[in-house]
Amino acid sequence: MNQEFNSTRNVSVIGIRTSDTDGDVIKKWLHNKSKHTKEAYYTDVKQFLNFFDDKRLSQVTVDDLQAFEESLSNLSPASRYRKLAAIKSLLSFGQKIGYLPVNVGAAMRLRKPKDTLDDRILSEVDVLRMIAFEPNQRNRVLLALFYVSGIRVSELCNLTWRDVQPNGNAGQIIIRGKKGESRAIPLPSIVWTELASIQKSSELKDPVFRSRKSGKKLNRSQVFRIVRVAAKRAGISKNVSCYWLRHAHAFHALDRGASIHLVQKTLGHSSIQATGRYLRNISDDSSSLYLKI
Repeated sequence: MNQEFNSTRNVSVIGIRTSDTDGDVIKKWLHNKSKHTKEAYYTDVKQFLNFFDDKRLSQVTVDDLQAFEESLSNLSPASRYRKLAAIKSLLSFGQKIGYLPVNVGAAMRLRKPKDTLDDRILSEVDVLRMIAFEPNQRNRVLLALFYVSGIRVSELCNLTWRDVQPNGNAGQIIIRGKKGESRAIPLPSIVWTELASIQKSSELKDPVFRSRKSGKKLNRSQVFRIVRVAAKRAGISKNVSCYWLRHAHAFHALDRGASIHLVQKTLGHSSIQATGRYLRNISDDSSSLYLKI
């Protein structure tokens, strides 16, 4: 992955090993990040470096950053913010390890895009329609499991039958999350029964959700397509993605009285702040209720 960065980016700045390259620094910067984060950041950085042809990171100026920012004007605010935040993170890391003499990214102030989470939360009726109207058994189980567990799309794709285990009168799934951490998510009995019904002759090492053509695990694109088609079939006009089911899980669970810490644990959020975003539009009290009209 890093070979494209290595050939022309040797440096000879005093205090920096001449064997270091931009590619070496990028590799260190990406260390311990998840596979999908690495892929996204790599794409962003590659676009950034290609924008300046043969310039090294140590030669990038504030004017260069501003020019790159202007080149992203056709993207959505969220996509533009993500790309620029990645570049700023890389430049900051480069200075911290002594590779860059200065961090020119510090001079760039990013404006956070408007949080549109509220627009991406499906109603309970919409979710249940998506599940009920799905004619394919495997896909129906996929949608139901996705919603009741609140797992990430990557976690669903990587789920194997070894991760599906009995628990009391029903069962649970074990999720191998970020940074090697795992968490157990008990399932409602109806979902557990449906999940068990599609195992058939599968072995423990087999993926739970397999492609009918290749027999390999479904990839992210295939799962996104299943969710998108299910939403249209249910009469939902919005461009629904996998993340919407995760959002729906969090919002609906909190709305029905689940504690924020329980939702945080189930979703695998590293901080309570991430889970707290779903609480903004959930309230049974307001000063408006004290007024007479």
